[in-house]
Amino acid sequence: MKRLIIHGDPGVRKDGIIDYDDQEMVLFSISRNGDWHGPERPQLWCVIGTEDERGDFERRNYVPHFLDVETIDAEAVDIVQKRGTPSA
Repeated sequence: MKRLIIHGDPGVRKDGIIDYDDQEMVLFSISRNGDWHGPERPQLWCVIGTEDERGDFERRNYVPHFLDVETIDAEAVDIVQKRGTPSA
């Protein structure tokens, strides 16, 4: 699991899937920053991980402050699935 800061908005939402570091990563949570004040483009602060790490994320079996942080531009994000399936 890691924190990924996306500069710009590529159109992905919670439970979307991106190709990052040559593997499919799930966007467990997304916080959108910079709409009112801050940088020219919004930033999406995401917690990403593999599907195997979903249980740890849901049980909060991690320390958010100790996650590795990486950044990427929105144009460089390879989207596999834009969002999760809506609940019925």
